[in-house]
Amino acid sequence: MKSDHLVRVGVLGAGAWARAAHLPGYRRDPRCRIVAIADTLVDRAREAAREFEIPLALANGSELVERDDIDLVDVCTPSHTHFELACAALEAGKHVLCEKPVAYDFRETRRARDLARSKGLKTKVGLTFRYSPAMRYMRELVAGGFIGTPFIFNGFEQNSQWLDPMNPLRQVDPDADQSILQVSSLEGYGAPIIDLAHLLVGSDLTQVVGTMRNFIPERMVRATGRMMRMNIDDGDIFLGEFANGALCSVQTSFVTVGNYPGIEARVFGSNGALICRLVEEAGICETLRAATPDRVEFRELDVPAWCYPPGGSRHESWRTLFYANLISSFIGEIVNGGEANEGDFGDGAWVQEVINAVERSFRERRWVSLPL
Repeated sequence: MKSDHLVRVGVLGAGAWARAAHLPGYRRDPRCRIVAIADTLVDRAREAAREFEIPLALANGSELVERDDIDLVDVCTPSHTHFELACAALEAGKHVLCEKPVAYDFRETRRARDLARSKGLKTKVGLTFRYSPAMRYMRELVAGGFIGTPFIFNGFEQNSQWLDPMNPLRQVDPDADQSILQVSSLEGYGAPIIDLAHLLVGSDLTQVVGTMRNFIPERMVRATGRMMRMNIDDGDIFLGEFANGALCSVQTSFVTVGNYPGIEARVFGSNGALICRLVEEAGICETLRAATPDRVEFRELDVPAWCYPPGGSRHESWRTLFYANLISSFIGEIVNGGEANEGDFGDGAWVQEVINAVERSFRERRWVSLPL
C-alpha cells in the first residue's frame, strides 16, 4: 500500500469495548479513517457512527465486509463469531484486526493465519497489553540484555470484574452442559499474559500443568436476563516449562479483588529483574520497576516518550492509551508493507494452543507436552 494512502477501516461491532478502545484508537491515527461500522443492533451502530463521525452505519456485517472502499476489517464482536467473520474478511481481501480469541481451537486460528499469508494480508489479534508503553519499554530492556538469561516468569491478570454475581456475565454459553467446567477466565484473561510470557522469555513452552476452579456458581447472565448456574472457570493457575530452560507461573481470575486491567508481569534473570504492573491505581495506569544484583530493592523506571502515542500519558485510561499503540502498530504495518506483523494470527494460534493444553491438563489431571 502506498504510504500516502489512508487505510480505510470497517468495524464489526459497536459495543462497549469497540467504543472505549477501538474507535478512539482509529480516530487518534491520521493515517486511517473509519468509513463504516456494523452491528446486529443497528441503533447501536448508528449511535457509534454519530459519536465518532463515521459516514455509514449498517446492520449487516457481510455488507460491510464486501465493500470495495474498505482495506481493513476490525472484528470486535462476541467471541463465538470471530473465526467466521475474520475468515470472511480475509476471503474478501481485507487486512483483519480480530479480538481474542480468533477461534477456540488453535488449529482453526492457524487456518486463518495461513489464509491471510496466502493472500499477502496482515492480521493482528487484540492482545492489548503487549502495546502498553511500559510493556514496550520492558520488552526493549529485555531484548537489550537487562535481565540476562531469563530464569522465571510470573504472570497475573486478575481483577474483580465479576466478583459480584449480579453483574451480568457475557461471553458465555448459557446452554452449555453445567456438569462440565467451561473455560472462561483462562481464555479471556489468560491469553494476554501468556502472550507476554512468550515475548519476555523468548522461547516456546514445552510442558504445562494447570487447574481451574468455579468459585461463584450462580450468576446473572446477560443473554438470558436471569440468575443461572454457570459452571465456568473464574480462577485458574498453571505452571510451565520453556524450551530454553525458563519456568513460569500464570494466574488469572475475574473474582479477585483489584482494579482493571489487573496485569502484572514479572521476569527474573541472571543479571536483573523487571516488574511491569498495568493497573489503574492512584491516577495512573502503569508502572515499571527494576532491580539488579547490586541494587536489590526494586526502583521505578521512567518510561521514555517514544513508547507513548502522540499526546499519550500514563494518567489517561488504559483502554485508550494501550489501544492507541496497537492501532498505530497495525496501521504502520499495513502502510509500510514488508514482513513486519507483530501479534498476528500466528501469535494468536500459539497463545490459543497453550490455553488448549492447560485445559487438557486440567481435564486429564497431568502435565501436557507442547506442541499438541
